[in-house]
Amino acid sequence: MTPPPPPARTSSAPPADDARCPCLSGLVYGECCGPLLRGEAVAPTAERLMRSRFTAFATSDEAYLLASWHPSTRPEALDLDRDVRWFRLDVESTAEGGPFDVRGVVRFTAHYRDAGGANLQQETSRFVREAGRWLYVDGT
Repeated sequence: MTPPPPPARTSSAPPADDARCPCLSGLVYGECCGPLLRGEAVAPTAERLMRSRFTAFATSDEAYLLASWHPSTRPEALDLDRDVRWFRLDVESTAEGGPFDVRGVVRFTAHYRDAGGANLQQETSRFVREAGRWLYVDGT
């Protein structure tokens, strides 16, 4: 018998600074994605921006997702499904996207659970760095 899915998230509160970061970098939230989502720091690489965006999905931080999206492709608004629980991120590969690059590509698999059970999203995302800030452009 398959166990039932965990209850849907009813809060979009970020984790405590000493809790494991949702992006699974191995760091705690306060040393990883927390400062980025709070606007206290900028992502030094495309991969770090992608990890912080995963964390923003996991914590339902629509404002951060929109702010980290390139204006040329950014939607006017987001309508995140609060019943989706993002729980694992696997970074498959990166191309460019370092601190001195202006473009980067990150391929990843994001795992989530919804009312239908466990699922995954595989994406190759493109990023650009403008005025010292990495921005998400699009993904396939």
